[in-house]
Amino acid sequence: MSREEEILSIVSKKKKIEVNELSELLNVSKVTIRKDLDKLEARGLLHRQHGYALLNNTDDINYRLAQNYDLKRKIALEASKLIHDGDVIMIESGSTCALLAEEIAFNRNDVTIITNSCFIASYVRKADSVKVILIGGEYQKESQVNVGPLVKQVISEFFVDKLFVGIDGLDPNRGFTGSDLTRCDTTRTLATAANQTIVLTDSSKFTQKGVVSEFGFNEISKVFTDAGIEEQTLAFLNKQKIDVITV
Repeated sequence: MSREEEILSIVSKKKKIEVNELSELLNVSKVTIRKDLDKLEARGLLHRQHGYALLNNTDDINYRLAQNYDLKRKIALEASKLIHDGDVIMIESGSTCALLAEEIAFNRNDVTIITNSCFIASYVRKADSVKVILIGGEYQKESQVNVGPLVKQVISEFFVDKLFVGIDGLDPNRGFTGSDLTRCDTTRTLATAANQTIVLTDSSKFTQKGVVSEFGFNEISKVFTDAGIEEQTLAFLNKQKIDVITV
């Protein structure tokens, strides 16, 4: 785990911490900590106040990005192995999906990302070799994602091999679930333009049940998650003929 990842882990647990305490915990100078915090704040992963580092608003996608960051980063890195120079892919909004977009934007050449996520489009804006096609629609402020009927009108113009999505929960009877009706409807629309839909999620989501059904098990080809997934859940997904890759 890098020092920046350690900082995120500590801030996520404590919610708010003094720079001096971070310096002591990580055994580096306050100047070094401040530089690290500047970088993390520039990426939207935390917020700075005078002498303190603290988490973003809990409703903000930046907050979710900071939660279990090291695991999400590993999941994104593993999923990125599916993507090669020159590929055209689709990525739906979500914290782990944003990290996947970051990885391929800065470490692949001539990749095109089609997304409805304004956050992802902004997150990778400084990458020179990536092309981003942002799908318009009704803008959801907290998740920074475009949803609704306009997405349906536009998406019929595209077809890709892979769509990467996040989830909010798992229900053995209802499939993969989400927490927002309009966003789930939009994600299902995106899936109609992809040959295969791939889930990226940390294992904590498998112990939750979102209120909205998003995908049936037969609609998902692969799941990338971490080794914290319960054996029972892993066996269940395998029984559904879903390829589960853990890190």
